[in-house]
Amino acid sequence: MEQTFYPIRYIARITIETEGPLSIGSGEKSITTDAPILRDVNGLPFIPGTSLAGVIRHTFNSELVNTLMGWQSQESGEGSRLTISDAKIIDSNGEVVDGLAPYTADVVLDAYRWLPIRQHVRIDHTGAAEDQGKFDEEVVYKGTRFCFDVELIAEEDRYEADFWRLIDVVDSSAFRLGGGSRNGNGKIKIIRAQYRKLDLRRQDDLSHYLSKSSDLSHDWKEFAEYTPKEAEDLLVDKYQVTLYPTDFLLFGSELGDNDADSTYVTERQVEWEGKLGRFVEDREMLLIPGSSLKGAIAHRTSFYYNKQSEVFADSLGTGERIADYTGKNNAAVSLLFGTDGDKKGRGKRRGHVFFTDLFIIRHSPSKHDHIFNHVKIDRFTGGVIKGALFSERAAYLPDTEITFEIIVDRQSMRQSDASQIDRALFAFESALRDVCSGMLPLGGKVNKGNGRFYGSINKNGKVIYEYDRD
Repeated sequence: MEQTFYPIRYIARITIETEGPLSIGSGEKSITTDAPILRDVNGLPFIPGTSLAGVIRHTFNSELVNTLMGWQSQESGEGSRLTISDAKIIDSNGEVVDGLAPYTADVVLDAYRWLPIRQHVRIDHTGAAEDQGKFDEEVVYKGTRFCFDVELIAEEDRYEADFWRLIDVVDSSAFRLGGGSRNGNGKIKIIRAQYRKLDLRRQDDLSHYLSKSSDLSHDWKEFAEYTPKEAEDLLVDKYQVTLYPTDFLLFGSELGDNDADSTYVTERQVEWEGKLGRFVEDREMLLIPGSSLKGAIAHRTSFYYNKQSEVFADSLGTGERIADYTGKNNAAVSLLFGTDGDKKGRGKRRGHVFFTDLFIIRHSPSKHDHIFNHVKIDRFTGGVIKGALFSERAAYLPDTEITFEIIVDRQSMRQSDASQIDRALFAFESALRDVCSGMLPLGGKVNKGNGRFYGSINKNGKVIYEYDRD
């Protein structure tokens, strides 16, 4: 068998920062959560190279990916030319923690011993929680930084532009890591990308390559800086929804505090000044989870798609059920937001719509809160039910601009029927209009006046809807 020599090496060291929570599950369960994250030997979160490679391969979406990352058939195959290391966490001083590290007090790393736990519940077509639909997961803080290496080997000097394009894909808006990537998790951005091409036939390049350490904590020298560009071949629609609350918001944490039995959800995040990181305390951060946005918008998308298709609850045929046209059984919801497939998981598919968690910084949270006291009334006597007094803390954000981004990956939908895509997107945009006109409230206790907004929708840089309050 002839041996192939690969003298050309394209090498990059990439530092990324999470723009939302990150959920890289360990596949195990613990006492505190249904889905703990993956940790390294130091007990710190990390991103496996296999996770990075899998998302890069899926997002790259080109015949070239077979050349760079290998392929396999019944007759033959070829191994990957691309090597991706695990992504290791960066401490508060901007240093990568790689290998077995002795414990030293660090204001950022110490916080990763106990991570936020996100609460979730599945909602059915009636708007109520599904039976056994309660679950939770552990996530990594927004603002966490990781570092990893990428290397591409080649027998000739012709893949440099493709290697740059690979870095661009990692920085693209459709690139998400880990679980819940359609619910608000896993969005990242590239903070720094160092790059160099080496030709091992030259003595200086060979010496430089052999002296390069695999330890990510060792600094690189004589490497150029690369600035990622927008990946032009990724066909996505970008929606920017700008909202202004009309009243109180309550995205519940299912936890209470000293003053209320139930309060809104808050979460800490890491903030960086140059290479120095620090935590913004959770009391200053109001969280609007992407999963809350997704659930409400998907439910209303189903309504508008059925309206287009003239499917109504009081005119179903014999043997048809409402559940056949709602939830993930709805054609538009299945196309845009994914489907669970049949009972054996066949036909299961991820969604094509990406949401992102929204964090609102509040420097004086106590001034914008209100505690509502409630009591349950006996419907027969009209009197108070004993022990049924409870209170809720809601947030009041007057004149606060809230902007969130939604990405629709049209490229991954290209095999679907074009007319069905257009109808599904029309229903989806109609749901967004309802949010911006106050007709679709978001969060908890919406039937009691919470969660109403007014605002505008921007699609690919063009305003397609703006609510006129007058």
